[in-house]
Amino acid sequence: MADKVIRVLLVDDHQVVRRGLRTFLEVQGDIEVVGEAADGQEGAARAEELRPDVILMDVKMPGTDGIEALRLLRDAQNTARVLVVTSFTEQRTVVPALRAGAAGYVYKDIDPVALADAIRSVHAGHVLLQPEVAGALLSQDQAGGSGQGRGNALTEREREVLTLIADGRSNREIARALVLSEKTVKTHVSNVLMKLDVADRTQAALWAVRNGVGG
Repeated sequence: MADKVIRVLLVDDHQVVRRGLRTFLEVQGDIEVVGEAADGQEGAARAEELRPDVILMDVKMPGTDGIEALRLLRDAQNTARVLVVTSFTEQRTVVPALRAGAAGYVYKDIDPVALADAIRSVHAGHVLLQPEVAGALLSQDQAGGSGQGRGNALTEREREVLTLIADGRSNREIARALVLSEKTVKTHVSNVLMKLDVADRTQAALWAVRNGVGG
C-alpha cells in the first residue's frame, strides 16, 4: 500500500554511487527514492523540502560533509532517520556521525539486499550498527570510563523504558507494554535523556547498545 512506502533521499557526492543506489532501490516495492543531493548542505535543504523517511548519507563529501549535515538536520528538528553509508571505517569518523544523530552506519560494500533491510530497520526505529562500528563505540566508552556511570542514575522503571526505546518502540507502544499513560512515558523518556546526557532517542538507544541494556 502507498502509505507503507519508505521515502528515501540519497546524499553522496559521487553520481555513479547515487545512480547505483537508485537503480537497486527502485525495484523494491516498499522503497521510493524521492530525491538526491551531492553534498551535505544540499542534502539538508532537500531533506527539509522533501521530508523523506530515511536519508542515505555519505560521510566524506566536499564542502559540507555528512557529519555537519547531520548536525544541520538535528538543529532543524528534521525527523528523517539517517543511515550513514560510507567506505570510511575509522573511529574518528564513526563516532562523530553517531553522536550527531545517525541511526545506523553501514559500509558501501554492503550486500544490496542487506542495505534494503537496513533501510527498513532504521525506518522501524531500530539502531543499526555493523560489528566493527559497535566495537569502536565500546572502545571509546571504555577509554572514557563514563558510560556505565550515567546509567547508575536510572530508576528501574527508566531502565525498562530505555530497553523499549532501544527496541525501537514508540511512546504509545511503551505505554501499552508497561501499562502506563503516554504522558507518564514521555516524562520517563525525558528523564532518561537527561540522566544519560544524550540529545535524542537514537542516542539513548546507542547508549543502551553500548552498555548492554536490554536484549
